[in-house]
Amino acid sequence: MTICMIGAGGFIGSHLCEKLMSETPHTVLAVDVYNDKIKHLLEPDSPPWAGRIQFHRLNIKNDSRLEGLIKCSDMTINLAAICTPADYNTRPLDTIYSNFIDALPVVKYCSENNKRLIHFSTCEVYGKTIGSFLPKDSPLRQDPAYYILKEDTSPCIFGSVEKQRWSYACAKQLIERLIYAEGAENGLEFTIVRPFNWIGPRMDFIPGIDGPSEGVPRVLACFSNNLLRREPLKLVDGGESQRTFIYIKDAIEAVLLMIENPARASGHIFNVGNPNNEVTVRQLAEMMTQVYSKVSGEDAIETPTIDVSSKEFYGEGYDDSDKRIPDMTIINKQLGWNPKTSLWDLLESTLTYQHRTYAEAIKQAIAKPSAN
Repeated sequence: MTICMIGAGGFIGSHLCEKLMSETPHTVLAVDVYNDKIKHLLEPDSPPWAGRIQFHRLNIKNDSRLEGLIKCSDMTINLAAICTPADYNTRPLDTIYSNFIDALPVVKYCSENNKRLIHFSTCEVYGKTIGSFLPKDSPLRQDPAYYILKEDTSPCIFGSVEKQRWSYACAKQLIERLIYAEGAENGLEFTIVRPFNWIGPRMDFIPGIDGPSEGVPRVLACFSNNLLRREPLKLVDGGESQRTFIYIKDAIEAVLLMIENPARASGHIFNVGNPNNEVTVRQLAEMMTQVYSKVSGEDAIETPTIDVSSKEFYGEGYDDSDKRIPDMTIINKQLGWNPKTSLWDLLESTLTYQHRTYAEAIKQAIAKPSAN
């Protein structure tokens, strides 16, 4: 089949394109503003998939070609989003427009033309856990019923409107509700994916190297940047938030099952994460420091971490969820999928790539001022 993939040039899109080229006969219409992460797939002599991936440089905000690409495809996968926590406070309007308004035409064209849609949402739609509102010494905080996140029963609990950090989660939840309503009222064939911290090579950016110097990527890329520069890792509010992390290659296996099994995937919302890889952000920092020492051959710096407040790091209006632990019952039942890669192994793979890709460039960037 022909797949229109919006956001194909990003982290997830690049890995999904690789998977589709190497393991399926499908054709991909790769839609994005940038193609740096998929350039290796676009070489004219790339065997054996030459001709099966076409890059279309367009911004879905204002390009009339989008409807034509969706019309001539069998399925659309929408990965386009602003999904960097530092932007939710500083660019709330862009965040809302990108994740809701800009996604509206995609849903509309798929519905009107009877095209299947796989839409990428976020685990942030769950917001805060029920357990976070209990007293800190309550034994119920340890009861999975109060913190495990289930697609069909968990409520979506956000902070107050003045906490603009929730602009992203609200926009993502509203587009989910629109897609669900299109399915109920107009027969849209859809699948919604809720990623839980997908990690691997090519994720995010390293500030000042392949992203803006003042940029603040997500936690793992932030920590990677600190390690590469031999700086202390900054723990926001003590690093007590708990997260789970999944290797990108495990997650892409799940997405391929959704693509290839429409009868079992359509109409469903799927958590895609690895509850076995649960750590606090502080524990993540400690583990990354150990792994990076192994892959780089460098000893850790004397003060490997420092504590900073969320206000200092993200600015006014920041808020956060305490835990994000996915329930995997639905995806296991519908698609027979379970993640495989341990946290240590996924960190080793990711940090090996980042050390090999960025270490020399960062050394040169650090040396330039002193050379002048």
